[in-house]
Amino acid sequence: MTSLPPQLDFPKTEEEICANWAKNETFKTQDRLSRERGDEEFSFYDGPPFATGLPHYGHILAGTIKDVVTRYACMNGYSVTRRAGWDCHGLPVEYEIDQMLNITHRDQVLEMGIDKYNATCRGIVTRYTSEWETTITRLGRWIDFKNDYKTMDANFMESVWWVFQTLFDKGLVYQGYKVMPFSTACGTPISNFEAGLNYKDVRDPAVVVSFPVVGMEEEGVNLVAWTTTPWTLPSNLALCVHPTLEYIQILDKKSGKRYVLAKSRVSQLYPQIKSKKFKKETLPDIYTVEKTFVGKDLVGWKYQPLFDFFANEPDSPQYFRVLSDTYVTDDSGTGIVHQAPAFGEDDYRVCLVHKIIIKGGDIPCPVDSNGIFTAKIPPVQGKNVKDADETLIALVKAAGRLVQKDNYDHSYPFCWRSDTPLIYKAVPSWFIRVEEIRDKIVANNKDTYWVPGSVKTGRFHAWLTDARDWAVSRNRFWGTPIPIWANEDMTEVICIGSVEQLFKLSGVKVTDLHRETIDSITIPSQKTPGQVLKRIDEVFDCWFESGSMPYAQKHYPFENKESFEKTFPADFIAEGIDQTRGWFYTLMVLSTALFDKPAFKNLIANGMVLASDGKKMSKRLKNYPEPTVIINKYGADAVRMYLINSPVVRAESLKFQESGVFGVLKEVFLPWYNAFRLFLQNIERWELDTEKKFIASSELVDTTTNPTDIWMLAATQNLIQFVRQEMDAYRLYTVMPALVSYVTQLTNWYVRLNRDRLKGIVGNSEAEIALQVFYDILLDVTVLMAPFTPFLTEYL
Repeated sequence: MTSLPPQLDFPKTEEEICANWAKNETFKTQDRLSRERGDEEFSFYDGPPFATGLPHYGHILAGTIKDVVTRYACMNGYSVTRRAGWDCHGLPVEYEIDQMLNITHRDQVLEMGIDKYNATCRGIVTRYTSEWETTITRLGRWIDFKNDYKTMDANFMESVWWVFQTLFDKGLVYQGYKVMPFSTACGTPISNFEAGLNYKDVRDPAVVVSFPVVGMEEEGVNLVAWTTTPWTLPSNLALCVHPTLEYIQILDKKSGKRYVLAKSRVSQLYPQIKSKKFKKETLPDIYTVEKTFVGKDLVGWKYQPLFDFFANEPDSPQYFRVLSDTYVTDDSGTGIVHQAPAFGEDDYRVCLVHKIIIKGGDIPCPVDSNGIFTAKIPPVQGKNVKDADETLIALVKAAGRLVQKDNYDHSYPFCWRSDTPLIYKAVPSWFIRVEEIRDKIVANNKDTYWVPGSVKTGRFHAWLTDARDWAVSRNRFWGTPIPIWANEDMTEVICIGSVEQLFKLSGVKVTDLHRETIDSITIPSQKTPGQVLKRIDEVFDCWFESGSMPYAQKHYPFENKESFEKTFPADFIAEGIDQTRGWFYTLMVLSTALFDKPAFKNLIANGMVLASDGKKMSKRLKNYPEPTVIINKYGADAVRMYLINSPVVRAESLKFQESGVFGVLKEVFLPWYNAFRLFLQNIERWELDTEKKFIASSELVDTTTNPTDIWMLAATQNLIQFVRQEMDAYRLYTVMPALVSYVTQLTNWYVRLNRDRLKGIVGNSEAEIALQVFYDILLDVTVLMAPFTPFLTEYL
């Protein structure tokens, strides 16, 4: 045994070990040997990140958790395929290209050419893969970057086609016209779970607007509605009340006008009456109640439209009347809700039920895909909807219809990619019928095991029980094209599930499946000879692709059919808690739709790593140290242990502290390393004194009668049993504290109490027993620590 230097440069030593692993192909060799032995497969899915940016602490945390669990599985005799993957398509890439090329409208892409646009996208998607490989490898994570998968590869895309066709054939796909969260910056609808990823507190203008009742002009009776989206007022087609809520007609003493609103919401018009200082006896000087109604009594009342932009539409005789629905509440506003069916999910539903609009018919929508008002609304033509608020409010005021103007502070969804406010907009989309299989999804979730379990039974269960049909189409360019070919009126529709099927039907053989390759391919109509079917315009939402990764990474069912079916569902996956509405959700939806199974058996959901001040880490604010700087300063093992030994592993937040990483080095690694040095120094002394070679002997260990030996050996066995029990339950957050506590006991107490025995002061015979016990303990703890701190355990 060789002695250790007095001081160890941990980062430099780790780099040398990394180089040695690469030179000897250690990871590759381990993987090969496990397969040659025929080890049982431990199935693991690695969620694909975008490689358009560098890895941050969130990636490092999730990667460390994955590495710990898969290393542990290998050490227990399993074969683990650890294959890196990359999310290449979708808004993150397109948004960056749009910024680079100053593209603000989809027509600019069409003018440029989809082929050139997609080529530009392709050029940046793997821009940082080498940096990712360098950082992840430096962290000690063993994962195969050479045999990676990319969502833009033809084989991956073909399997995505198969997934969609399977759902299509099951009747789980439909085209609908639905109000969706819509990113005006990206020009596309996004899913409900994407809309929930980025809420911010905002201040919006809030107005109360009057709607004169037809036939009551002389009395001056007005319905009053409150809205925080004044830009939707030009699209108003109806008003909605609650059918059983009590409404009143009041006379406003100051203006002489009569207003109809919910009885419980009079304070919206007169906020002073809520004040404790308000004198009730002055109420008659402000307003008087003239009539009382129930909401259903108001249904059918007609009113004068606020604007006349849609007053002469073919369906306008049905417009501008009062409807009722129970979604109306009296917790804010006036108890009367203005209806713009093109811009509200409930508005659309209610107007459809009351035949204000017709299913499949056109909906008045004067806003384009970039959130810009069209020529239909001349006063704000060319303006973004949010920028048009003040102009429209001024028009309402000029018309004498503005009753009240105020500000409203509330939480509002922003686009998770462009960080711009979302709007809700009616768009034609292709949907997966999630609601039809929702009960199966909920049941399959019950068959999974989560750490922490509260995430599974709490937020994820709640999300599943309220899951809605999933809009999987995007009106974009860089993505997997939706494989539907149809005639113009959609009476003949074919869904393609493979390259071979496309070849058989069109006669065209392709090796790439992006839009620039397949958009021009036509399929002869089987119903109308001489006509052709063309592919629809949309591409898949990139979440559909990542949810398809269990199948697509293996090119299932075209290849690897047996190996996939043998290892599905995955034994283990892990990502951040934010993926409850993202990857975890899409995996569960698609696996249920395809096989009525969950996609995974065990899952660890980690919390978020925040800056030291508790705020979100921000490159702009520079409120956190760069990961590479910390790794180069303290070593990857210290970073790994700091992250794993923190609340973040049980889905809580962690305020990242550099001092915490240094603390691991100082309080755990240095004492542990010095214990090894002490052991080797005393081996060398014992061998010189006895002229014998030290040979490990479990028999000698068993002969010890020293109380501290027996205590530490028992503690070691208890630790081994505990670690196995907790690792089998994926509770990393209990394992690390126990390991840290054990190392502290070993270095602070056992070594201190046995220093004289180890040095031979009480005789070399007793020293040999002490050294044998010490060796046995150090070996066991090194093996236990190996998945967590691979570099230090490799060195020792």
